Amino acid sequence: MKPYVICHMVASLDGRINSGEWSRSPDGDRKAWSALYEEVHETLAGDAWLVGRVTMEEMADGKPHPPADAVAPARPHHFAARAKSYAIALDAGGKPHFSRADMNGDHLVILLGRDVPDRHLAELASDGISYIVTDRPEIDLPAMLDVLGGELGIRRLLLEGGGGINGSFLAAGLVDEISLIIVPAVDGRSAGRAVFETGEIGLADRVQLRLSVCEKLKAGAVHLHYTVDRPEAGSVK
Repeated sequence: MKPYVICHMVASLDGRINSGEWSRSPDGDRKAWSALYEEVHETLAGDAWLVGRVTMEEMADGKPHPPADAVAPARPHHFAARAKSYAIALDAGGKPHFSRADMNGDHLVILLGRDVPDRHLAELASDGISYIVTDRPEIDLPAMLDVLGGELGIRRLLLEGGGGINGSFLAAGLVDEISLIIVPAVDGRSAGRAVFETGEIGLADRVQLRLSVCEKLKAGAVHLHYTVDRPEAGSVK
């Protein structure tokens, strides 16, 4: 059963997400905006949050340490624990390494590509980390979500990745809501990272958004909350 997915992000007025490149504002600063983001995160009451490899690598603090005497690791999945909350990373190649089995108290679950080496799976298992390996050339997002819901009981997932992951979920019809905090800053770079990215394909004919909440926050920010519809063929021009 697919979890209910809310994409929760914070962005500049021009939709960019690299806060290190934002302009400054007398209304607030990056620290205040980050705190607002975390406050709204808590109100969304997810039992899991999901990011991509790049974001998880920034948080992971381990080095490669595959066990020398490991038995053949289980495929397609290994569940080291059932928990109240989960930190999930989409990592096709098995690059981040960890020194613990949780991220800020949330049990780690790694979604991996088909060609991930056994030594990496053995490392995760020995560290008490859960994982799911796709059986297709590309990671099957709907199938992964079904496993997260069916095996781990995840019902409400907060998607908090980069533009590529967010765009892939949205294009696949897997996002139910968008929670977007807009702050009084701009990026302006033509190559800046955006909230949603799908290359040249775009999303014009794939989604429809309906505004459900528009709320003024502290530090000059606003919170926009949208429900997401899958348009019928030919309904979006």
